[in-house]
Amino acid sequence: MAMTSDSSVSFEETDTRRDEMHSTIKAWIDDLVDHVNDAQASEEFQEWLDVQSRFHDYSHRNTLLIKRQCPEATKVAGYNTWRNEFDRHVQEGESAIWIWAPIITTRCPECENSPSYHEKIGCEYEETPSEEWSKGLVGFKPAPVFDVSQTEGEPFSKLDTEATGDAGNLVGRLTDAADELGVTGRIVDADDWDHGGAKGVCKQRNLHDLQPVVEAKARANQADLAVTLIHEYAHALLHFDIEGELERAKREVEAEAVAYIVGRYLGLDTSGSAFYLAAWQGDDSEMIQERLGRISSTAQEIIGTVIESRKAIF
Repeated sequence: MAMTSDSSVSFEETDTRRDEMHSTIKAWIDDLVDHVNDAQASEEFQEWLDVQSRFHDYSHRNTLLIKRQCPEATKVAGYNTWRNEFDRHVQEGESAIWIWAPIITTRCPECENSPSYHEKIGCEYEETPSEEWSKGLVGFKPAPVFDVSQTEGEPFSKLDTEATGDAGNLVGRLTDAADELGVTGRIVDADDWDHGGAKGVCKQRNLHDLQPVVEAKARANQADLAVTLIHEYAHALLHFDIEGELERAKREVEAEAVAYIVGRYLGLDTSGSAFYLAAWQGDDSEMIQERLGRISSTAQEIIGTVIESRKAIF
């Protein structure tokens, strides 16, 4: 049976919202696990990557939730954020998009729970009173957000950030970002390239220095060169110490997915990417969750580093 396309979901019932949000994420991943050999599964995966590229700083769980509720969303924010920061207003009758928001409050240094839950579970920590505890993450709660398409007010063009799709400049920014990523990045002239038909490689410096070295073959197509660098950076961050050909093949999909997300976010056309999810056959839901999490967090890291590198130039 082929994996079926997403139908829109909503989480309107307060009493069941938490459970439904959890089960929706689990069901989508379970479908992916069951149908990794089907073309539809790869299509579903690429649709999630499209959403992740638009919301690169969101967790994979939240982008899955956005995908299921409003797959065409481009920019989401809370009701008050739209009103107070952007002078836009949510239109009457619009349904919220529900995501997980962090709960930040004072927490016990021992059990890392809020004061009320600290008491509820009977934690015996008493070295400092609760009013002296520092703040931290204690959990997540459902939070309503709305896409810009659900709002009206000041022109959306005022919200746009400066385009970062100049591929000619992007290659330099990516090589500048290598040090921050803990990687050595090199562009090698075609005449000096000794890695056959490969566009890029990730290797260790030498037997005594294990720092990842990324090399990419110089070419006229700067956009393709940039995506190659991103792909190999992803390997360096995710897979450098992985042994075994089977797992390396599985993680090739992860590196390509990171390159797809980052490339799209930076304004490049990465529609030629191909995702052979059949490589993930045999992985259970927990492992797929792990892979999605790695893809999401690694894309965030590379995007954040490239953005900071750009700021440093100016």
